[in-house]
Amino acid sequence: MEQLSWLPVPGIRVAAVKAEIKKPNRRDLVVFELASGARTAGVFTLNRFCAAPVQVTKKHLASKSPKYLMINTGYANAGTGELGMQDCLQSCELLAQVAQCSADEVLPFSTGVIGQRFPLAAFERGLPDAIQSLDEHGWGKASEGIMTTDTRPKITSRRVEIDGEAITITGISKGAGMIKPNMATMLGFIATDAKISQSLLEKWSSELANVSFNRITIDGDTSTNDCCVLVATGCGGHAEFDTETAEALVLKHALEQVYVELAQAIVRDGEGATKFVEVRVDQALTHDDARIVAETVAHSPLVKTALFASDPNWGRILAAVGRAPIAELDVNQVNIWIGDVQIVSRGGVANSYTEEQGANVMAASDIAIRIELGAGDASETVWTCDFSYDYVKINAEYRT
Repeated sequence: MEQLSWLPVPGIRVAAVKAEIKKPNRRDLVVFELASGARTAGVFTLNRFCAAPVQVTKKHLASKSPKYLMINTGYANAGTGELGMQDCLQSCELLAQVAQCSADEVLPFSTGVIGQRFPLAAFERGLPDAIQSLDEHGWGKASEGIMTTDTRPKITSRRVEIDGEAITITGISKGAGMIKPNMATMLGFIATDAKISQSLLEKWSSELANVSFNRITIDGDTSTNDCCVLVATGCGGHAEFDTETAEALVLKHALEQVYVELAQAIVRDGEGATKFVEVRVDQALTHDDARIVAETVAHSPLVKTALFASDPNWGRILAAVGRAPIAELDVNQVNIWIGDVQIVSRGGVANSYTEEQGANVMAASDIAIRIELGAGDASETVWTCDFSYDYVKINAEYRT
């Protein structure tokens, strides 16, 4: 298997243009054109105030095979009521007119400020340019065009050979704040030229999001606009994958690598983040228990600020484990490590632990926290980051 910066995916053309939706002189409108016969599946935010584009995309995806994906930044078109819904449908109509397709063959996606409608005039300006600019090599510009508070684009590829046929996978994602998993978090678009049945594609779309984007958290907030889409163009030479054969699982593993890399890139680019943190819980009674404990630690503002300060205040981790909402916890069985330094043994400070050891391991830019519950054999991992002064500054000034 070969990992590259990024590769074009046969069956997909991409454009990213400067439509001046919110700010001048930045790419803010992205269009994906999908080959005829491409199959698409997605997972979407569970926030009850889900944005108009999320509602429209789910409806269109249930009724038609999409030909275009359209993503705008600047305005989320969430919390905008019926007028926002009309704006969203009209934006699909505008693309349909330029691309000569039906409006329900367009899947719209938005990211940006909640509660503000987007200017349709910007779509009218930008969409003709986007259609004319479609290019199989447009992925790099698209990764920039979907950014909001991101400081860098997030894009990756894999190429895997199965039965002598090369299969390409490329994906982009965006997100740096308002990140807490609740189906999928942020925007993510992953595509492959493999032929995958619709039922298997939908199964994988859900499962892959669950082990990647559903395992990251920056600030504990779930956006109104989160979507993660998986496209299989079917333009490759391999026969269709419709069951999880050994060959299909090789493809799934490559897809998982792309999903995880894109998810972790969001954490590494978290608003104001200075550290990447892995929280792993082992020996839990159930996978749900393991995930809940890991997320409780990862969400804790006190843990996250201690991480920023490189302060080995391990009591904050212990307290987070203790308040995790699981049915049973024998504190006398709990062991905790930061890196290779054991800080807690059987519910109390480890005899071998010193503050110097803790401070040294907390000073690293990548930190691993491992927790053993001593209750079973289930394990789960969550990725997060620290909280710095800049997180508050970025969000305090978000609309200015």
